[in-house]
Amino acid sequence: MVFSLLEDEIIFPDPALADPDGLLAIGGDLSIARLTLAYQSGIFPWYSEGEPILWYSPHERCVIFPDRIKISKSMHKVLRSDVFRVTTNQAFAKVIQSCAQTPRVGQDGTWITDDMQTAYIRLHEKGIAHSIEVWQQDQLVGGLYGIVINQVFCGESMFSHVSNASKTALIYLAQKMDFKLIDCQLPNDHLMSLGAEMISRPAYLALLKAANHP
Repeated sequence: MVFSLLEDEIIFPDPALADPDGLLAIGGDLSIARLTLAYQSGIFPWYSEGEPILWYSPHERCVIFPDRIKISKSMHKVLRSDVFRVTTNQAFAKVIQSCAQTPRVGQDGTWITDDMQTAYIRLHEKGIAHSIEVWQQDQLVGGLYGIVINQVFCGESMFSHVSNASKTALIYLAQKMDFKLIDCQLPNDHLMSLGAEMISRPAYLALLKAANHP
């Protein structure tokens, strides 16, 4: 059953009530309060330009446990070569814009609408959304951004303009940042090759809650 949200009431239904495809609710807004509550509840917005806001909570979640990330021999060589320089929160707006503009195989357009970009930049200004930037000769060539809830990094999107740039960002996130879990939301071959695994929604929500404690 898909629930309709009201703009003047910041509340979500139980994620367990989501449709088989994970769709839980429609409507509402992209305010800081609503987005924060969504991620705290294991829910995220995902919709295209011209559509109402759609809120999802998949029955299975794609996640990476930082200590289980897989790094190939060739990637180890890339990391040792210092071909990239990695920073955090130095170019959030550029990262989210690049994620929106980078073409993706099998996708026509982007779900990172102008309204979404504005909303997540506001979250960044409040210290809730964070970015990792990958530079090559002072050019931004890759990166990712997401929301931090407790000690869980809820990844939203990543981009790569040169080979291995987005992998470098994700490995940096796993190895250099103090997170207990990286939420990738939905699986793809790229993530699975790096050690991502599928867990149930109840397991994800339990980890999200547990990560609030040291």
